[in-house]
Parts: sequence; C-alpha cells; structure tokens
Amino acid sequence: MIAATLLAFLVRFEDPQWISDNLRLVGFYLLLSVPLRLAIFFAVGMYRRLWRHASVGELKPILFAAVGGGAACVLIGLVVLPVFNITATRVPFSVVFIDTLLSGALVALPRLMARIRRHGFTRRRRDDMGKRVLIAGAGDAGKLVVKELFATRQLGLEPIGFVDSDATKHGHTLAGLPVFGPLAHIPEIVERLGVAEIIIAMPSAPGTVIRQVVRAALACGIPTRTVPSLPEIISRQGNATGLREVEIQDLLRRDPVETDLAAVAELATSETVLITGAGGSIGAELCRQLARLAPNRLILLGHGENSIFDIFQELSLSFPDIDITPVIADVRDRQRIAHIFQLYRPHAVFHAAAHKHVPLMEDNVLEAVTNNVAGTRNVVDAAVEANVQHFVLISTDKAVRPTSVMGATKRIAEQLVQHAASKHHRNFVSVRFGNVLGSRGSVVPTFLRQIRAGGPVTVTHPEMRRYFMTIPEAVQLVLQAGALGRGGEVFVLDMGEQIRVVDIATDLIRLSGLEVGADIEIKFTGVRPGEKLYEEMFFTAENVLPTDHPKVLRARNGLLAEGTIRRIDALSKTTDAGRPEDEVRKLLQTLVPDFHPHGATMHEDEGRAVDSSRRA
Repeated sequence: MIAATLLAFLVRFEDPQWISDNLRLVGFYLLLSVPLRLAIFFAVGMYRRLWRHASVGELKPILFAAVGGGAACVLIGLVVLPVFNITATRVPFSVVFIDTLLSGALVALPRLMARIRRHGFTRRRRDDMGKRVLIAGAGDAGKLVVKELFATRQLGLEPIGFVDSDATKHGHTLAGLPVFGPLAHIPEIVERLGVAEIIIAMPSAPGTVIRQVVRAALACGIPTRTVPSLPEIISRQGNATGLREVEIQDLLRRDPVETDLAAVAELATSETVLITGAGGSIGAELCRQLARLAPNRLILLGHGENSIFDIFQELSLSFPDIDITPVIADVRDRQRIAHIFQLYRPHAVFHAAAHKHVPLMEDNVLEAVTNNVAGTRNVVDAAVEANVQHFVLISTDKAVRPTSVMGATKRIAEQLVQHAASKHHRNFVSVRFGNVLGSRGSVVPTFLRQIRAGGPVTVTHPEMRRYFMTIPEAVQLVLQAGALGRGGEVFVLDMGEQIRVVDIATDLIRLSGLEVGADIEIKFTGVRPGEKLYEEMFFTAENVLPTDHPKVLRARNGLLAEGTIRRIDALSKTTDAGRPEDEVRKLLQTLVPDFHPHGATMHEDEGRAVDSSRRA
C-alpha cells in the first residue's frame, strides 16, 4: 500500500524531491489512507481466500476492494486533509487515481501469481506424461474435464486437445489446449498424435453424436469415457467432471426433457400420492421423482415385499421429511384396495402395477387378465369412491393393434380409465410408451448377462424394431402428461425413431470390448408368440392432437363402444370361473377388435415393407 502511494506521487510529479518537500502532506495521507484501505480489504474478504485456487471470479473482490479504497483516498486526500487544515494543500486527484490503480494491481498480482504457479505445477513435464487423451467437446464441460485432469495427476491422463462439431471453435485454444477440428477427424488425430483414450465431454449432446464418437474410437481400437448426461447431473446421480464408462443409454441419448415443474407440482406438492407397482422399475422411479416434489405423504403399494422394502429404505434415507408409507397389497384384492384408498384418500394415483412380459402372458392368459384388467378396474373404482382428483395409468405401445394377450389387456385397461373419466368427470388419463432401457426383464440386462456368460446373444429377428427411452425420461414425461390431462385422454410419449434390437445387441458387445462374430455370436431365435416386428403408438381411428409439451401427444378415442363395460364384466366372470384360455382370447377380441392373437407373422411382410420404404 505504502509503495503504491509513493509510486503514484513519483509518477505524477516525476521528482523524488517533491515528496521530500511535501512530506507533511504525503505522511498524513499515508497515515490515514493505508489503515482505512486495509480495513476495506479485510471487510471484502481479501485475507480469507485460498488464492492458489482462485479463478476469474475471484477478481471481483479485488476490484471492489480497489474501488472502495480509491473512494476512501479521494475522501481523505481531497476533503479531509484540506478541510480540517491538516495540510496546507490537498492531494492532487491524479495522484489518488494513480494510487488506486497501482494499489489494486500490486494487491492482485501476487495473488494471481499464486494461482498461476499452482496451475503450472499441476501440468506434468513433457517427459512424465500419462496416457494421451483427446476431449470430444470444446465447451464448459470439456474445460472442467481438462482442469480436473491437470489437477489430479494420479489419474495418469494427459489431455492434448479437443475436437468439436462447431466450426467456429476450430483452430482456437481452450484451457491452453488446441481445438483440432470436427468429430469426423478423430481417426486421423488419434493416429497422428498417439491418442490412447477419448473422453466425451458433451452432457447435452444427442445420442447420434455420442454414437459417432464411440464408433470412431472403437474403429481406432481405443476406449471411451464420458461425463454424466444432463439428466444425471440434474438428478444428482453424477457430477459434471465424474468420468464413467459409456453406456447404452448414452448411445440413445436424446434432447433433455423440459418439464413444466409448476404444473407437475400441483399433482403432488403437499398432497398424498399413491403409486401402485411402486417396487418395479417405472414405479420406483415415479416414487423418486414425486418425492422431489415434496408431497405430504407417499404411499408405496406393491405385491412384492422385497422390492417395496428396497424403495422404502431408499426414499426414507433420501427424503426424511416426507411421510413414506409402504403398503403390501395385491391389486386383484378388491376389498383390500378399496380399504387402502378409503384409509389414505390420495389426491393423485399412478397405476404402474401390471404384468408386462409378452411371452409369459401368452402362456398365462388368466393371470394377465386378472392382474391387468381386473386389477386396474379395482384401482380405478377405488379411486372414484375415494374422490381421487388425478389418476394416471401406465400403458404401453403394445396396446395398439395388439398381437399379444398383454397388449390386449392393457388396451382394455385404457378403456376402463376412459370410462371412469367420462362417467364421473374425473381427471383420469392413460400414458402410452414403449420399452425402457434398464427395466427388469428388458433386453439390455438380458444381453449383458449373455455377454458376461460368453454368448451367444439371442435376438428374435434381424428386423425386430422397438421404441426405447430411459426410465427417468419416461417418468418425467408421465408426470408431465398427468399434469396436462383433463380426463379420458390417452397421452403418447414421443419415443423418437424405432431402433433395431440387433443394433442394441451389437453396440453392447462392442462397448464390452468385444467383437461380434470373433468373440460373441448373435443368434436369431425367431419371432415369439405375441410379438410384432415393429410397434405402433396410435390406432388408425384415434384423433391425435399436440399438447403444450413438444414430447407429449394427446389421442382421443371418441366414445366407448356400447356394451364395453358389460363385456368386461363377462371377461372377468370367465377368468374367475377358470374357463379355457381360448375362450378368454375370444372375449378379448370382442373388446379389442384389432387384437390378432399370435399375429407376429401376420405383420412380418408389412414390417419388411415399412423397413424397405424407410431405407428408400
């Protein structure tokens, strides 16, 4: 401080003798200004910061301190000293101005040097480099990854530069490293610079971009890692610099779902919410996302005690302020379900309990009907009696022109919800979507298990296609659809493009570091009873309308056919009596005219035609 002030006088008057001739003015100015500036610097926290960890943001307190100190010097030099006759003359304004600039610079310089020195120490010497790493994505995430790699030498990774699809970044530098070029140049850069690994630092990039990077890396024979996706970061399942292996979800990643939280919050905040099938994949994720909306009580209803215990323990630890109530019950027990609803009287209900495995339900028709139809009816009727305001049925794309018993029963469940909504004027809706990655019994866990066992990986048909989305994405859109509903609608989630199941199997094998054919065989087993080569999201007669959310569509079916409820009653009586399965299938067809049992072969030629037209 003293040096800055003396230097300011020297710069202004260009003669050290002036300071000697005006020692009283200089001395009193120093005596008053230096302690005051030190107090200001202390007040803004200049002496409580770890400057070796400073960033650009730390310049703000230095600026505030310098400006505050300058204002204090103006007050002392131009007002206090002459007004109170402490000195004969005032301090020149130019001296105060120069003093402010110099003191700010001299205070900032050693602190920033500490940061620069630490940053320099973290960079390895060229003769002590780790594995050379190329960063895909020259943005904020990429910069954070480079910073972390330089700071954490024990990882043994040496970032050498970036690739990015944004042409405006090419030829520039980020975090001191060059941006080499586009993603298409990855093979050439890997070969030229001896890259040993690629880190994907694009948390919001779509799956097509991730697949491009991963396949380029696989073709070069090097591994890839990635930072968590944006939904993972938001849901606190990962942090922006926590690297992990690339997973199949990354290859299918789509644009992040933007949720209208205010509308969704009306379903749950400070209310009692009940979820059936709460121990299942979708049900458990519904519980997690609903818990974040701060309901008054969350009722976890399920038939399997172990799965309910697991999700109850998880939520109790994560959300200690919410009343989490586990309930073991079977939706087929009408009296038990009615008692539960009357006891808790929920504001909103999410009905996820169902049998979902297509081949299993072909061999267990009565179970499919009693659980998916009778169980849904019990829950819907109990919801009506308990004056539930919001009801959301989790349906499936297999309910459209079904070829399976499971699909037909889910279509009848949609009809039950529609009937209750129209008859009782309630906000009861259905949400229809396709396969979710990682759910129990889905293709991804099955394929991974087969890969670990050494193969073969079994796929039913080379042209089998399915819609896929992640569990969190599906549940976010289910909640959004529930908020959009006004009663009787079937909401359909935007699932993107259908993906060949064999492509999923191939990507999983390659992500495991193996090659199709050389290490793991893919075996085609043939289409199973009840399966279609491709799925549909709408019936031809459905009136499809957009909603306020770009990824949710509304389908209106018109009025139910006369006698629908009477035929559902007949179906229930037939299953209760244990009648033959063929008789039950015929009753299903009367309720769902588009139901064609064992119709996989019926759609095979049509599926090939659709595929051919898409390729054309």
